[in-house]
Amino acid sequence: MSRSEPVEASNFIRNIVDKDVAAGKNDGQVVTRFPPEPNGYLHIGHAKSICLNFGIAGRYNGRCNLRFDDTNPERESEEYVNAIKQDVSWLGFEWNELRHASDYFDDLYEFARDLIRQDKAYVDSSTAEEVREMRGSLTEPGTPSPYRDRSIEENLDLFQRMKDGEFNDGEHILRAKIDMASGNINMRDPTLYRIRKVHHVRTGDKWSIYPMYDYTHCVSDAIEGITHSLCTLEFEDHRPLYDWVLDQLKTSCHPQQIEFARLSLEYTMLSKRRIIQLVEDKHVHGWDDPRMPTIIGMRRRGYTAASLRDFCERIGITKNDAWIEMAVLETCIRDQLNKEAPRRMAVLDPIKVTITDLPEGHEQMFSFANHPQDESAGTREVPFTREVFIDRDDFAEVPPPKYQRLVPGREVRLRGSYVIKCEEIIKDETGKVLELRCTHDPDTLGKKPEGRKVKGVIHWVSAVHGIPAQVRLYNPLFTLPDPAKADSLEAAINPESEIVLNSCVIEPALQQAESEQHFQFERIGYFVADRYDHTAASPVFNRTVTLRDTWAK
Repeated sequence: MSRSEPVEASNFIRNIVDKDVAAGKNDGQVVTRFPPEPNGYLHIGHAKSICLNFGIAGRYNGRCNLRFDDTNPERESEEYVNAIKQDVSWLGFEWNELRHASDYFDDLYEFARDLIRQDKAYVDSSTAEEVREMRGSLTEPGTPSPYRDRSIEENLDLFQRMKDGEFNDGEHILRAKIDMASGNINMRDPTLYRIRKVHHVRTGDKWSIYPMYDYTHCVSDAIEGITHSLCTLEFEDHRPLYDWVLDQLKTSCHPQQIEFARLSLEYTMLSKRRIIQLVEDKHVHGWDDPRMPTIIGMRRRGYTAASLRDFCERIGITKNDAWIEMAVLETCIRDQLNKEAPRRMAVLDPIKVTITDLPEGHEQMFSFANHPQDESAGTREVPFTREVFIDRDDFAEVPPPKYQRLVPGREVRLRGSYVIKCEEIIKDETGKVLELRCTHDPDTLGKKPEGRKVKGVIHWVSAVHGIPAQVRLYNPLFTLPDPAKADSLEAAINPESEIVLNSCVIEPALQQAESEQHFQFERIGYFVADRYDHTAASPVFNRTVTLRDTWAK
């Protein structure tokens, strides 16, 4: 069922399932499904549903199907199907059966004919605009279609001819015959089928009509023997239609639909329409851009499957919509990488430091722990030379208050090495610092200096052995907690959401990093070797998350 532990946090859905199992409902079985439409890549909101559906089934030794809702062929592709399967597997879950709504097209057609024979469905020849006008409003009832009282024989004939491709798109639809005065607009004779002469990736050109989601979904659930149909709150008003269809068809299985709040994450847009717009308008580099909330994008940024499952468990399952702070998501990955990520040194904006009282060609090897809290992680050798690089942020010619890094005439310790003192500053004609000339105290290797206290410790990389690398710093894609409140999508985009640094230097051990391998760059943050662009010859690292929570600021 699952290669990971099922969701354990208590929630109202688990309480419902507990009662059903205890009462012997559905013979004590629990069968769920995750039913995405293959018209895009999955995002973190889908991860919440995946963890819930697979987690519930796993907890009760049940089954969970992966079912593609492929009823809109003009918007769907095999690329998305394959991506969805990869994402579900990467998150750590295994489906019991792989299904498609198109598997049931013949069944759905026959069930629709059954509704017609019961006089519970009819072919409407009204235009789309006329149908909208007849629906009424939240305060006004709908009005019956002039085609509502067509005979069963005529409806069966027209529906067959719709299937056979005799009519053009939009010429007819099949509607359920329910109640045009219902207070729930979804029950005002909803559309069950529409004409679409579009090639389907699985069924080819067999069908000229395709079923609507609300009709397809409940029948597919019933066919698969789903016991608990878990969906987000926007489908709560659709539940009466879900139950009505199954009641009329008298299916042997009548799943229970249960709704839960969808994920709303600050500084993120999870609308598929908006995500597609980001890609098509080239605000991002693609679906797998590390700034994207897509699972493939978050994976590339360095989020792990375990951290996303942890996030979904922490936020829980409720009936109430609520915004989740980005800090919650970042805490999940930070907690994991703090325990697991090997430590390395990298300099993102290098200044050369020459230790003038060391001889030309001086070289030493220092042993560094790969993880300070995990002796089993072992050690590595790091070369130290007369010339090293430090980060520009670790030097200040005129230091601010409480600055504890390198300044003229003051000492600082190079991490795991000597205490050095800045004696001279070399600048270019514009005043930019090019090099710092320092001296060192040879008696401070592995011990404190005599008679004085050195507070600052900074990281470094050998200028001789350091490896050039590209480092990409990622920040929130949007500047507003709720980007939808901006005047436009463009107005909400953060111009500093991606900062590419091409002059970074990393310690030699990082050249052996494999794609998607995680590290803590000491004093900087957590990084991952890019899934696609990273090579030993041209290292590329993406910042997953900063070393500490910065959201409180």
